Amino acid sequence: MLRLTELTLPLHHPPEALPAAICKRLRISPRKLVRHVVARRAHDARDNRNIVLVYSIDVNVKDEGALLARFRKDRNIQLTPNTSYKFVAQAPADAKRPVVIGAGPCGLFAGLILAQMGYRPIILDRGKVVRERTKDTWGLWRRGVLDPESNVQFGEGGAGTFSDGKLYSRIKDNRHLDRKVLTEFVKAGAPPEILTEAHPHIGTFRLVTMVESLRATIEELGGEYRFGTRVDGIDISTGPDGGRQMRGLHLHDGGYLEAENVVLAVGHSARDTFEMLHAAGVFVEAKPFSIGVRIEHPQSWIDRSRFGIDAGNPILGAAEYHISHHCRNGRTVYSFCMCPGGTVVAATSEEGRVATNGMSQYSRNERNANSGFVVGIDPARDYPGHPLAGIAFQRHWESLAYVAGGSSYKAPAQRVGDFLAARASTELGSIVPSYRPGVTPTDLSSCLPNYAVEAMREAIPVFGRQIAGYDHPDVVMTGVETRTSSPVRFTRGDDFQSLNTAGLFPAGEGAGYAGGILSAAVDGIKVAEAVAYSVAGHIAA
Repeated sequence: MLRLTELTLPLHHPPEALPAAICKRLRISPRKLVRHVVARRAHDARDNRNIVLVYSIDVNVKDEGALLARFRKDRNIQLTPNTSYKFVAQAPADAKRPVVIGAGPCGLFAGLILAQMGYRPIILDRGKVVRERTKDTWGLWRRGVLDPESNVQFGEGGAGTFSDGKLYSRIKDNRHLDRKVLTEFVKAGAPPEILTEAHPHIGTFRLVTMVESLRATIEELGGEYRFGTRVDGIDISTGPDGGRQMRGLHLHDGGYLEAENVVLAVGHSARDTFEMLHAAGVFVEAKPFSIGVRIEHPQSWIDRSRFGIDAGNPILGAAEYHISHHCRNGRTVYSFCMCPGGTVVAATSEEGRVATNGMSQYSRNERNANSGFVVGIDPARDYPGHPLAGIAFQRHWESLAYVAGGSSYKAPAQRVGDFLAARASTELGSIVPSYRPGVTPTDLSSCLPNYAVEAMREAIPVFGRQIAGYDHPDVVMTGVETRTSSPVRFTRGDDFQSLNTAGLFPAGEGAGYAGGILSAAVDGIKVAEAVAYSVAGHIAA
């Protein structure tokens, strides 16, 4: 089978145009085309007056060898790659059970791969099963009641459960591990089109049922879940040479769990766990992240700006955007985790603090689009001197946002027109903010660093020239966005283990190695393989 890439057709092409275009591109007669399957479909809307679809097609043709030889120098006509997943090992009969801390996308796939290899992993999560966790999360959104152990950040499914459910990333993946993730998601109930769409997404409601299905699979394979189980300490032995080795975990209820191989997949908001690991001597360093707000526009504005007269076409769906600007003060402002047709959500996990995020359902049919509107920051310039200084930085601005919002988990919000004019908002305009439990009009500069405010004020008009209506005075900004990624990295070696603690495998977004559902899941697979290699006594490839 051959893979034909970069095949373009008009948005409104009839079905028969695709096989005709394949034959034309390969310079063959229709009778030589045996079969074709869409491997990937994207759209190119850079010219919104002439939107085209871009296909990758797998084709069966007669005389395949001769055809391949004819096009041997054409990088867009190659053999179809083998994307099937191959397990690196099977667990020996006497293998000790590995432990996975965290049941988000990374921990979920680490657990799944370990279970499929026969290791019968034990998966710990401080939060609750996904449906109970969903009720607790709605408790904050509807009633302003926070459960610090069960919320947007903590519980089965991780932070990705309450997001847009994007299933694409910019990671380089020569082994097609992302295909393994998508295939397992489809088995668990995701729509099959995520296997072919260039920018697939799922949405929160579908993620809930998929997470439950994957849990059932892991348990059927001998894995074990323990919810409501927080790790409060680690037991490390030190050898004669000074080497440190994992031995076990101290649990919040006073229990102890023997564990020589531990996958650390706690997510980017497990601040108390970060502090515990640092106190235990695990190597950790500060990492860059970003700070800003969520910005909301009517989705119809974004659709018209991106798709012109084709706005609303079901093939295109709700429009997205990705924009950035390098400012005079040396900062970069950019869009982050854009959620078409979605809502802004309360994402705090600590009392007395406000943090925001965005989410969408699969339909992406809510009134507003929202996106992170954030400024890049880094340890050397903004929170120097300590590996955990980024946590203190986040907490500082989240606490100020809590006060600015009224000390009730309402979020501070401001009209773009007022923000640009450097005056507090006293009321909002035509665009209704989606954040729950509600917003308080105010001055967002009271809960953002001055350099971020300066950069954001410079960037808004620039973005307005790229997206019609972006800088409309009634556009709403809701603060603060501080959880763009982990503020720390638990540095690991080529064997995926902590630099100074053997048997501890830092993984996923919280450890500083992923950003988003797909990349976190792929990292979970890699770390599960590294655990298997460690048991077998050699280093992962």
